[in-house]
Amino acid sequence: MELWIPITLAAAFLQNLRSTAQKHLKGVMGTTGATFVRFGFGLPFAALFLLSLHHVWAFPYPQPGAPFVFWVVVGALTQIAATFLLIHLFSFRNFAVGTAYSRTEPVQAAVFGLLFLGEFAGAGGLVAIAITVVGVMLISVSQISLSWRNLAVSLVSRNALIGLASGTLFGIAAVAYRAASLSLGGPNFMMQAATTLFFTILLQSVVMLGWMLWRDPLELRRIGAAWKPSLFTGFVGATASFGWFAAMTLQQAAIVKALAQVEMIFAFASSVFFFRERINATEIAGCLLIVAGIIALVLIG
Repeated sequence: MELWIPITLAAAFLQNLRSTAQKHLKGVMGTTGATFVRFGFGLPFAALFLLSLHHVWAFPYPQPGAPFVFWVVVGALTQIAATFLLIHLFSFRNFAVGTAYSRTEPVQAAVFGLLFLGEFAGAGGLVAIAITVVGVMLISVSQISLSWRNLAVSLVSRNALIGLASGTLFGIAAVAYRAASLSLGGPNFMMQAATTLFFTILLQSVVMLGWMLWRDPLELRRIGAAWKPSLFTGFVGATASFGWFAAMTLQQAAIVKALAQVEMIFAFASSVFFFRERINATEIAGCLLIVAGIIALVLIG
């Protein structure tokens, strides 16, 4: 089994924990604050990962150049914008369709990987990516009465366009992070991932902090009052991101993001076994498609 596969699975599990923690934080602070926590409280851990690899494992620091800076800026800003659009979707009553289209991120990452890095996922990889995306889209629309024909027609709706834009930006961010990490050229994938993670989170923290100071300075008080759960959120978030960056250094971003759809399986497992919630036939079909796509990816990888 290729190393990127267990790394991606672990990152998906940790991201599920981070998402759960962020949902809890939204009860005591606003959306902006819950988003900032992911970056601001993750920054110390990102620094710790980088310092540990250097001082404990004796890996030399990479020498970032202009391409690294460019791709980090692109990745950091597009990820913030994509997250904003996704959160904005939730303010609409019928956001399921938009959310479904936002899940096209792996497909779009495949396109941008080809355009920016000249990487082709291969016929088998593209089929596996498509299977996981269809599965996730099925889950996203499982609670509403909507046929695939209507889903296609709704492509020009406002929610769908916002969702597609979010997926586009997430796809660009994923490819940008891979490009940034690869531009370092060494000494190994862990140090490249840690370096990319640190500078990315640093930039995102500065941008988000500046935004809050300008738009909602009181949010900082709410964040300070919830520093303990925020610290946990930052830890699992930074660790998950380190996993994503490491995996995307080893494998194409589109393939990694397709395998990352396993997070939906983790979320459903939590719903069924911990919250005793029922899932319908459409959700089951979506989960089965995700599993089928993941098996295909593992066999290809």
